[in-house]
Order: sequence, then structure tokens, then C-alpha cells
Amino acid sequence: MRVSVVDYGAGNVASLLNALAAIGCEVDIINTADEITNARVLIFPGVGSFGACMEVLEQRGWMAALRAYVRADKPYFGICLGMQTLFEASEESPGIAGLGLLPGTIARFKGVGGRAVPQIGWNTVHGQQPSHMLEGVSDDDAVYFVHSFRAGLTAALEPWALTTTDYGEKYVSSVQRGRVVACQFHPEKSGAIGLRILSNFVRGALADTPARAPMWGGPPPRSATTKYCKRVIACMDVRANDAGDLVCTKGDQYDVREKSASGGGAVRNLGKPVVLAKKYYEQGADEITFLNITGFRDCPLSDTPMIDVIREASKEIFVPLTVGGGIRGFVDANGVSSSALEVANAYFRAGADKISIGSDAVDVAREYLRTKKLDGSTSIEQISHVYGRQAVVVSVDPRRRWITSRDAAQGHAIVDHSVAPLSCSAPGGLRGPQGETLCWYECTVQGGRKGSDIDVVQLATAVEALGCGELLVNCIDHDGQNDGYDLGLLKSIREAVSIPVIASSGAGNPQHFVDVFRASGVEAGLAASIFHKNIVTIAEVKAHLERNGISVRATHRGASATGGVNISQRVGMPSARTLAIVAGVFALGMSALMLSRR
Repeated sequence: MRVSVVDYGAGNVASLLNALAAIGCEVDIINTADEITNARVLIFPGVGSFGACMEVLEQRGWMAALRAYVRADKPYFGICLGMQTLFEASEESPGIAGLGLLPGTIARFKGVGGRAVPQIGWNTVHGQQPSHMLEGVSDDDAVYFVHSFRAGLTAALEPWALTTTDYGEKYVSSVQRGRVVACQFHPEKSGAIGLRILSNFVRGALADTPARAPMWGGPPPRSATTKYCKRVIACMDVRANDAGDLVCTKGDQYDVREKSASGGGAVRNLGKPVVLAKKYYEQGADEITFLNITGFRDCPLSDTPMIDVIREASKEIFVPLTVGGGIRGFVDANGVSSSALEVANAYFRAGADKISIGSDAVDVAREYLRTKKLDGSTSIEQISHVYGRQAVVVSVDPRRRWITSRDAAQGHAIVDHSVAPLSCSAPGGLRGPQGETLCWYECTVQGGRKGSDIDVVQLATAVEALGCGELLVNCIDHDGQNDGYDLGLLKSIREAVSIPVIASSGAGNPQHFVDVFRASGVEAGLAASIFHKNIVTIAEVKAHLERNGISVRATHRGASATGGVNISQRVGMPSARTLAIVAGVFALGMSALMLSRR
């Protein structure tokens, strides 16, 4: 099973290569317009800016070849931006024309019903026409979306619509006519169901069928409404221990060293990062987050251990991977300078889907609050321009500052714990050391070791304006305590921004996830120690959520979901030469993108 992949210079191509290898495909990377023309099966993935993508396609002379390929009804699968480029235009990039093969303009989500934008997470799809693509996909099977712009269901587009999805408003989540297919979701990050959809496409595309005969059969359209799912995320704090081994660890209020005499003050070792990540994926984790803490932040970019962790994890884990810690510009010990965008590029090439920015976000937020200007110089702006805001997470590490009166807050956003949602561990609400009920939350830097003059609401609104697509909200006071999330903190942030919020710090049992989703409205709950210590499994958390009426993604096991291919058996893995080509093409694309912005 041989397919060709278009790599225009931005996007997590590594994830797609790994997914295709898992279903038994060998891959050729497209380098020229002639290779597009001669491809037997063409797959076009993409993330980031519509305008930047179209500019690169124009510069490389690929526009005419892509139009001719699709118009000839050759097997084509567009993913995310690979679908949006088929349209006439996008509100994201006014004045820039798309390929014009589908009618209409891609528009931004309106945030109907308080829905966060971007849409980041899992949702089911509603079939609009019979298709082999939907074989083995049930009404309850969710796929992974991450986007701010969507195709509306219009009369002109209706003949193309394969599936629709509801996210405050109904939109077209995939299209198909003949051998041409495209989807807004990411099958390569949709677990076993996504691998099945990819396998359905490839097997159908390579079938010995006359070019104009109907290639697609399958079940009739389904009538179920779609279901947006809350996410359960497994997180791993990763660092080198005293022996130099890379381990997953977990601290209490950010202290990761053993306190018992037998522990000897050593870094707490909970296991190997990739091994644990695979276990959580198999349990049903909707995302995996790796946070690089305290160590190896100034290594040469070519020798960063976390890049190897992401590269290995992405070979066997087909849900989104986020990496954080050290995503900033720096000069290493050899005097080599690397920008934050270059650091992010390396992680995306290795297989990451999102990057998380921490301390650097406090600095850029402070400057934005002072000037209220967007000049494109910050790491958040640069990375979101190339990869889209949905690829940028800001991790917030606040600490409570108890006060006795509102005047003492000096203008900072206040949470009143006498009226805010109650902490799971405190029936009467949280209280300060002197019985205070009022507090504000100060953002910290350097892993919680240093304070700042910015509160969490100030930071959240600033980074949203700069281009952040999602917030990961920790709470130092709750970290490792297992007595529930800080619901007042999370509710205050969720009400202040329109982007998704991930709750972190404090989960100790499945009910805490129910509480945080009901009380704060956040889109995802993240936990670490309860999973590391086997207090509860991810599957048990999800079962408890479902029993309490909260929609979650159904999970699947076994080889059947991939169309008969066992995903643990690596078939047709891309060669070192192929991966080297990917890296080279990516570098050229990044140069073109940066030049186009000057």
C-alpha cells in the first residue's frame, strides 16, 4: 500500500507518517508538481494559517497540479487545512484565494452557546451519504478536532457533504465526491477509529475499480446527533534524575524529591515516559501531555532528550501529544542561538501536536498589558501564525494570595471562596490561614519558584489576544494534594476567556472530574499522580463521568479498528531517508513562510 503525502512546510507530518505506517502503508513525500500529477494516492495534511499555506503552494508551483489532480477524480484525502484549501477562500486570510474546487468561504466559529474557540477535542460525526469511509464507525465514535474555522452547510456544498458535526452550530466535518475525500478532523490523532478511517480510504483508493465507477459503498446515512466530549488528559512531568536517566516524576506542590529516609532525597521515579504514555493511551486517554521540568533546558537543540521522547511516543500513540517546558528562545552552552519558533518546529517535526509555553508567557503578557500592541515578535504570535493558535497552549502556575478586603487586591481579579464553587475537600469553602475568604491568584515563573505582579485573569486575557489557543491552568496550592481542583480559580478563568481551558492540579478520584466539569465549564481535566500511582484508571474515570451524564469519548482496543492491521506491528515504517526528506522539506517551507511575512 503505497501513498504520496504533500508536505508544504508546516504541520505535524510525522504523526501522519506514523499512522500510515501503522496501517501498512509506505510513503513517498511530494517534492514537485510532477509528483503530484503522477501520484496514485495523494494525502494532503495541514495545520496553521490558510494564507501562509496558499502562498507556499503558489511559490512552489503546486496549485495547478493540485487542481488538476482533484478534478480528475483521483484518490485524494485532505486533512484539516488540506480540506479548507479546497474552498474558494477563508475568513482567516481575506483576499487570498483557495483552490476553488469546493463552493463557499471557510468562516470562523461564532462561539454559539458559549462554545470555546478554537474547537479542541473529540466530537462524533453525523453521516450525510453512504460511504465506505464510515465502515466500522458507529454513532458513538468520536474523532479529534482542533480548528477555529469551519465550512458551513450550504445548499451548494450539500452534494459534497459526507458528515456534519454540531459545535454550537452545524458545519461540514468531511466531504466526498467520487474518489476525492477531505475531513476537518485529524484521523491520525483519532485513535483506533482514526486509523480505521485512514485504512478505509487507502483500501478503497487502491481497489481495482474503473475511474468513473462508484468506488464507495457502505452503510446508509445515520440520523444521530453529534456529541461533543469532555477530555481526560494524562500528564507526565519528565526530567533527568540524579543518575542522568530520563524519568517520569511527580511532586507535592512542585517538590519532586523523596522525603523519606529510605528515599534519600532522590528524584521520585514513577517510570519511563514513553512506557507510561502508551499505557495511558491504551486506557483511553484523550491526550497525553509531557512537561519538561527543571532539567536539560539548555542543551543544543539537536540533542534535546524530550525530542526523542516525543518521537518515540508518536510511533505508537495516536492521540494528541503536547510538550511543554523550555519552549523559548535560548543560547545553548555551545553559543548556538535558537528562537522559540525553531524549538517548536523541532517538537512538531518529532510528532508533537501542541506546545505549551510557561514562564515566557508571563513576560510577553506583561509587555502586552503595558502596550496593548501586537507586533509579531513574541513566541506565541510567531508559533500561532505558522501552526495556528490551536497548536499553542499556555501553562499557568498560580499561587493564592489571601487578602482581608477587596481594596487589598490592588486591582487584581478576586475570587470570593464564600460564594465561588466549593473545593471538593472543603465543605464550607476554602479559607486562608486567618479565615480569609478572598484571594487573588498570582502567576509564578520558573516552576513556581518565583512570583510575578500579574494575576491569572490578566495573563489569560493577554495571551488569548496574542494568539494562544488553549490554557492549562495549574494551582500550586492544590498540586499533588488529591483533594480536588480549585473550582473557584477555574471558573473565574473560564468566564474571562473564549478559548478552551484545561483544569489541572488536585484530582484525587473520579468525582473530582465530575465536579470540575459541572462547576467550572472547562473543556478538559488533566491529572497525573492518581494515574501514576494506580489509584484509578482513565477508563474508570470515564465510566464515572458517563454515569453522571457527562459525554466522553468511547475507547477501542484490538486490531479490528484498523481494518485488520495490528497497530503494534510496525509495517512499512518510513525509512531514514524519507524522514530526512520530511525534515528538509519542512525547513524549506519554514523559510518560505518566514520570508512571506517580511
